[in-house]
Amino acid sequence: MTLSFAEKPVLPGELVTLRPVAVEDAPGLLELLADPESSRLTATRAEPDPEVARRWYATRGEHDDRLDLAIVENATGTYVGEVVLNDLHVENRSCGFRISLVGPRVFGRGYGTEATRLVLRHAFETVGIHRVELDVYTFNPRARRVYEKAGFVLEGTKREALLWDGQWFDAYVMAMLETDWRAAA
Repeated sequence: MTLSFAEKPVLPGELVTLRPVAVEDAPGLLELLADPESSRLTATRAEPDPEVARRWYATRGEHDDRLDLAIVENATGTYVGEVVLNDLHVENRSCGFRISLVGPRVFGRGYGTEATRLVLRHAFETVGIHRVELDVYTFNPRARRVYEKAGFVLEGTKREALLWDGQWFDAYVMAMLETDWRAAA
């Protein structure tokens, strides 16, 4: 079996539904990029540019080595962020994970927790991934708690991995194995 993210699924949950990103989601991506806290938490330095955002989301479906899904709030049908599986390494059955929400108006509502669980279930149970890993910066304990709740395990620390506003920050390396997922299920 060859691993691939060519299939772009719709993953429904109680609070949110994950679906492939689309050009129509570009305003949400721009909101995400314009929020200083969201940018800091993800170390995103991209400047909001409507044309770049449209082109980016228009081309995500063409890639079989990454899965970019919009997080859509079920109650309103609005885009509240994105979740991404990327850096697919077929031979090792591994990939990276990242998630970003549009900003404080949606923080603390459980959207990130549910989106994380939905995409991990897809990765492990449908795609056949063995290992999903991420980095989380030391100034983001809220995200680290979400990842730990989902079953990610702290593996180590990258010292002074991020220079942000003239200050160095460490990044925690966390991962979840297929066996961790199955044990928690």
